Amino acid sequence: MNRKIKVWLPLLFSITLIAGMFLGYRMRDSMPGHGFFSVEKKRPLQEVLDLIENKYVDSVKMNDLADTAIQTILSKLDPHSRYISPDEIQMENDELAGSFFGIGIEFTIINDTINVMDVMPDGPSFKAGIKAGDKFLKVNDSIITGSKLSESRVVKLLHGDKDSPVRIIVLRGNEKKQFEFNRDLIPVSSIDASYMISNDVGYIKLGKFTEVCYREFMQSLEGLQKKGLKKLVLDLRGNGGGILDQAVEIADEFLSDDKLITYTEGAHYARKEYRCKRPGLFETGPLIVLADEGTASASEVLLGALQDWDRATIIGRRTFGKGLVQEQYDLSDGSALRLTIARYFTPVGRSIQRSYSNGDKAYFDEITERFHDGEVLSVDSIKNDTTKIYKTVGGRKVYGGGGITPDIFVAMDTSYKEETKLYTKGTLEAFGFEYYIQHQSQLAAYKTPQDFGKSFSLNDSDWNEFVALAAKDSILLKDIPEKEKSDINDNMKFFIAHQLWRKEGFYEVMNMTDDVIKKALEVLNK
Repeated sequence: MNRKIKVWLPLLFSITLIAGMFLGYRMRDSMPGHGFFSVEKKRPLQEVLDLIENKYVDSVKMNDLADTAIQTILSKLDPHSRYISPDEIQMENDELAGSFFGIGIEFTIINDTINVMDVMPDGPSFKAGIKAGDKFLKVNDSIITGSKLSESRVVKLLHGDKDSPVRIIVLRGNEKKQFEFNRDLIPVSSIDASYMISNDVGYIKLGKFTEVCYREFMQSLEGLQKKGLKKLVLDLRGNGGGILDQAVEIADEFLSDDKLITYTEGAHYARKEYRCKRPGLFETGPLIVLADEGTASASEVLLGALQDWDRATIIGRRTFGKGLVQEQYDLSDGSALRLTIARYFTPVGRSIQRSYSNGDKAYFDEITERFHDGEVLSVDSIKNDTTKIYKTVGGRKVYGGGGITPDIFVAMDTSYKEETKLYTKGTLEAFGFEYYIQHQSQLAAYKTPQDFGKSFSLNDSDWNEFVALAAKDSILLKDIPEKEKSDINDNMKFFIAHQLWRKEGFYEVMNMTDDVIKKALEVLNK
C-alpha cells in the first residue's frame, strides 16, 4: 500500500499545483493588490472620507459628502459625464425607455393646484373615471396643493411600480371625488406629430431618440406614404438626442447601399463603424431636416450623416454641438454613472463636439450667447470653426468642432422678448387650458387642426382675460405693438389646439405660421 501511495503521490501533487495555479489565475482580477497576500493601498480620496467619518468633530452625512466628491471629480472631465443618484435613476431610465408605470394623465400646475389637462384613453385614470378639468387634492396620504408644489414632486408621487395601488382625491366643480386603482404601463411616444402638410408633403416631428423611437418613426412614415407622401419634412428642432442606435436605424432608411453613417472612437474604445445594412424606406425622395440650437447628440449623428452624403437639405440654425458618446454603468447603491467613453464622427471624419476647455459653465452659456451676439438673427454671425473644414461627398464645404451648420439659415423671431416668459412661466398653457374648460361646446365645432387654425380667432374679451392672467405672472402686455399682440394671439391658439388634439394639434396649428416650415415648403416646391 505504501509503495502504491509513493507512486501516485507526485502525480497528486502535480494535479493540486496545476489546479491551484488555474484558480489563482482566474481569481486574480477580484483580489486586492498584486500578490497573493498583498492588500491594495487605499487612495487618498478614500482615506480622507474614512478620516472624516471616523475622526471629524461633528456627525456628517457621508453619502451626501461622497456624492459631492463624485460630482467634483466628474466636473474635471467633460460636461456630459454625470452621476445619477438613486432618486433620479428611475426617471432617467423611463425617459430613454419611452414608457413608465403611472396613472396616465397629463397635468399642469395653475395657482398651486394640479389640473388634469388630458387623460390617456384606456389608461388607469381613464378607466377609473378621472376627467380633464379635475383638480388633484391628495395622492395617497400626501396633500399636493400649495406654493411648494413642483412638477418633479408630483411625478414622483404619480409614478410607481406596476400594479401598485394609488388613491386620489380630486375636486370636480365643487364636489370632492375619490378614486382607487392600480398603476400600469404608460407609453410615451417619441413622435410629437405626424401629418400631411399638403397632398404630397409629409411632416414628422421627432421629439427624442428613445428605445422605441425607430419603430414609431417607421409606423409614422409608412402611414404617411399610404396618404401620398412623396416629400418629407423631418423636424429635429429641440431634439436633445437619446439612444445612438436608434438614430443610426433611422439614417439607414434615408441612405442606400452600405454607406457609413457614423463611427465612434475613444482612448479605451476601439473604432466602431455604423453602416447601412438594408434597403431604406425613403432613400430617394426630397428630404428637408429642421434643426436649431436645441438639436443635439443623436440628432446630430443623423444630421451629420445626411449632410455629408448630400442626402438632405438642413434648414434652421446651428445645432448644439455634442459629439460625445456616454455609456451608463449601474452602481451598487442603485445610482449610476453615465460616463463619456468615446467621440462620434460623421462619415467624412468630422467631430462636431464644441470645446469645453473653459469649463462647464462657459460651455453651456455658449448657447445663451448665441442670442446675445446675434447668431440667431444673422447667418453672417455664425461662429464656425474654420480650422476644421471638410467636404461633403458632393464637394460642399462643411465644418467640425461646433455643431452642424444648416445649409439654409432661417433667423429666429426675437421681436418680442416677453414671449419667452409666457412659455417658461406656463402662462400660455394655463390660458389654453382654462379657455378649453370654459368653451368646450363651441370648440367641438372644429373637427381638424387645419380647420381650427384657419377659422378660429380670439376676441377682445379673450385678450383682456389673457392680459390679466399674464399680469399675475408679472408680465405686462398692455399697450404692446399690434404685431406683438398678433404673435401672442397665435401662440394662444396653439395651446388651445393642444387641448383639443394634444401635441399633434399643437404643431399642426403652429406650423401654419412657422417661418422655418414656410422656407422648407418653398425649397420643396422648387
